[in-house]
Amino acid sequence: MAEEARPVSKTGTLIAIGGHEEREPGGEREILREVAKHVRGGKLVLATVASHQPEGYFDEYQKAFRDLGVGDLVELYLEDRCEAEASDKLAVLDDAAGIFFSGGDQLRITSQVGDTPIEQKVRAIFEHGGLIAGTSAGASALSETMLVKGTSAETHRIGDLHMAPGLGLLRNVIIDQHFAERGRFGRLLGAVAHNPRVLGIGVDENTAAVISGEEFTVIGSGAVYVVDCQHVSHSNIAEASPENVLSLHDVRIHVLGTGDRFDLAERRPRAADKH
Repeated sequence: MAEEARPVSKTGTLIAIGGHEEREPGGEREILREVAKHVRGGKLVLATVASHQPEGYFDEYQKAFRDLGVGDLVELYLEDRCEAEASDKLAVLDDAAGIFFSGGDQLRITSQVGDTPIEQKVRAIFEHGGLIAGTSAGASALSETMLVKGTSAETHRIGDLHMAPGLGLLRNVIIDQHFAERGRFGRLLGAVAHNPRVLGIGVDENTAAVISGEEFTVIGSGAVYVVDCQHVSHSNIAEASPENVLSLHDVRIHVLGTGDRFDLAERRPRAADKH
């Protein structure tokens, strides 16, 4: 496989969360504990940019992170794209050890911060070894191409899919979320069928893929699904009309539970270590 086609996060750690991660104060909060571990007592920025109505998000996460060892939790929200150049908004990211993108609409993330000084600071944090996490829409925005819209819970129709450029922190991967709960298997197959160079990663709720370098590890209560169309022998996506059902032969599917690992470069899973 050519080097440029390898899925890889460049420097820091990414945590792609399928949504509805446990946040109850006093609960296990395994995924939020993992976020706090990577921040190492430093400053965490809660970016509520994906939400049209962010009220309440910060208070909820502030309570959830309170006893997990995060040094300082601050909120970043943009009413409009022009605020991505405002000095007070940029200052929120100063000295941040990590950024956590909350849920909502992934297009709000990319349309508000794409190719702005805010995005440059996000990349700088990541490239200097920092953490970038995202839940639900925030997870989808981490990849090079993001799924925006597509029918769930039914067989994929070729014309029923909308994708857009993501933040590109993880290349050659498409991430979908709320995966099993909303029946999104068909639409992830459709997304990967457009370009089998990319891997499809579907993440269940209260589940996360912790991505470091060329490998990710699964944590949480659900599963992470990997769709690999690299060796597909037949696809009708280019020939069929938009209302037709997608036809794919020889698709490879991996289902990974907690503790399992996946080598993104070699496209191979590894079972959880036995203790």
